[in-house]
Amino acid sequence: MKKLSYGFILVLASLAAVVSCVDEPDVQFGLDTEVIEIGPEGGVRMLNVSSADNWIATVQEPWVTVSPANGTGTAECSIAIDSALSVNVREAVVRIENQVTKDRKEFTVRQSGFDWQIVLPEPEVTVADYAVQNERRFSVKVKTNVPFNVVLEEGDGWLSYRKPEFSFDRGARPRDVRVDFEWKVNYDPQDRDALVKFEPVDQGVVPALKDDLKVRQEAAEPIEVGIKGDSLAILAIHRIIGCWTDIDTSEKMEFWDGVELWDSGEHKGRVKRAEFYMFNTKESIPYQVKYLTAAEELYFFGNTNTFLLSLDPGEHICELENLRKLTIGAYGLSSLPESFSRLKNLEYLDISSNNFQQVPSVLTPENFPKLTALIMNACQRNTIYDLSNTLKTNYGGLFDESDTDADGNKVFPKRLLMWDNLDTLRLSVNYLEGIIPDLKDDPDFPKWTEEEVSACDTLPSILIGMPKVLPNTDLFAINLNRLHGSMPDWLLYHPKLDLWYPTSLVFLQEGKTSYGVSAGFDNEPANMDYYYEHYTKKKFNPANLKAE
Repeated sequence: MKKLSYGFILVLASLAAVVSCVDEPDVQFGLDTEVIEIGPEGGVRMLNVSSADNWIATVQEPWVTVSPANGTGTAECSIAIDSALSVNVREAVVRIENQVTKDRKEFTVRQSGFDWQIVLPEPEVTVADYAVQNERRFSVKVKTNVPFNVVLEEGDGWLSYRKPEFSFDRGARPRDVRVDFEWKVNYDPQDRDALVKFEPVDQGVVPALKDDLKVRQEAAEPIEVGIKGDSLAILAIHRIIGCWTDIDTSEKMEFWDGVELWDSGEHKGRVKRAEFYMFNTKESIPYQVKYLTAAEELYFFGNTNTFLLSLDPGEHICELENLRKLTIGAYGLSSLPESFSRLKNLEYLDISSNNFQQVPSVLTPENFPKLTALIMNACQRNTIYDLSNTLKTNYGGLFDESDTDADGNKVFPKRLLMWDNLDTLRLSVNYLEGIIPDLKDDPDFPKWTEEEVSACDTLPSILIGMPKVLPNTDLFAINLNRLHGSMPDWLLYHPKLDLWYPTSLVFLQEGKTSYGVSAGFDNEPANMDYYYEHYTKKKFNPANLKAE
C-alpha cells in the first residue's frame, strides 16, 4: 500500500515538472478602447492597459487626467475628464508607451460642449395674496451660461425684479444666477398670474434649453360690506400696518379698543369710528379700509421713522365718501392723490406731523365744500433753526410754498386765506417763509362794508374797507414759522384775533429764513390794548372786566 502511494506521488511530481517547462504565452501591448465619448459635465471612465512590461501614460491637455499614470504589466486606469468650458467639441489624445519596446498606443477623449441654456429648476412659483412688506419677495435660481434680460410678459403691475449680476469666469459652464422678485398685495378675490421670460442679451444666441417662469398669486380673502366685513377689515388693517397693540378677537367688536359702532339707524352694529395708532409701515393705508363704508371718522397716527418716508394715503381710503372726520398724522405723508377730492363730505382733516413740502394742490374749497378744519402743523422732517446755514434739502414743513408779491418776495399762501369756510386753520411749526400780504387791493377779497359793521355792535368802524379774510375762522395758528415783515391791518384788527391766542399762536416766530432774514414781525404789539380800544364791547376788554 505504501509502495502504491509513493508511486502516485512520483507521477504527480513528473507531471508538474512537465507543465513547468511549458512557456507562458506573450501579453500583447494594447488598450481596450480607441475613443472615449463623454458629455460636457465630464466624469470618470475606465481603461484597460495590457502589457508585459513597464508603461507610462502622457496627455498634453490639462482637462484629462490618467490614474495611475504608469505601471508594470496589465492594469485598469481611470480617466478623469473635467467639465467643458465652451459650447464647442474638444478632443485630447492620451498616449501609452511601453518602456521596454518603445511601442506606443493612443486613444482619444472627445467631449461635447455645453448647450446655450437658461434653465429653471423650479419654473413655477406661487405666492400669497398678502405678507408684510419685508416678506413680499422670492428668489429664483436660473442655471445658465448666457447673460440674459428679464422680461415681464404679464404681471408688470404687481411683480418687479432686481437685475441679476453675471460672472461667467469659467467659460460656458452653466452657473446658478439668482433673480430676486418682489410682489404687491393682491386686492382682488381672484388669483392672478404673471409670465416671466429670460431672453439672451445677445440676440444671436439661441439657447437649446430655455424655461419661462410662471408666477401665480393667490386671491385676496373676500370681504363683504357689513358688520362681519367691518371686523375683518379692522383686523386686516391692524395687522398690515403693524400696530403695536393687539385686538382681543375673543371679544365682540363693540369692546375693541379704538372702535365705536353705530347704535341705531341703517348702519347699526357697523363701525362708526376707528383708531389705528402706534404702528410700523412703509406703505399707503391698506386696501381693506375701503370696506368701512359706514365709518364717519378714521384716525391714523404714529408711524415709525416718519421723517424718512414719502408716502401718500393711497387710493382706497378715497372711496369712503361718507367720511366726515379724517386724521392721518405722523404717517410719513408727502403728497395726497387727486382722488382725495372724492371725500366731499369731509368736515375735519388733520394731516399734521407729516412731511409735506407744500400744501397739496387737491386741498381747495371747491374740492372740499364742507371742510371747516384743516390742520397741517409740524410737518418738518428735520428741526432746522437757520434755513440759510445748511446744505440739507427736502425739509418738509411746507418749505416749497412759493407765492410771491410784486417784488418777488415770498408771501403766505394766498389760497389758504381765501378759504372762508374754515373755522380752524393750523399751520404751526413749519417752514413757511416770507411776509403776510396786506391784500388791500386784491380783488379776490371782499371788503368789510359799513352796513356789515353797523349791523354788529361788536365790530369797530376801523374794519370798514379792510379785506375780509377768514371771517369765520375761530382758530388761526401760524406760530413758529419763518414769517417776517409787518403784519397787515386785516390780521391786527381781525374780529377774532383775541380768540386766536395771538401772542403764542400768531405773533411768535423763530429762526432765520433760507435767504438769511430773521423771523419775526417788526410791528408786533406789546399787548392787546390797541385792539380793545377799538373792540370796546369785547368781553375780554379789561375795562369791561373791571366793571363786572
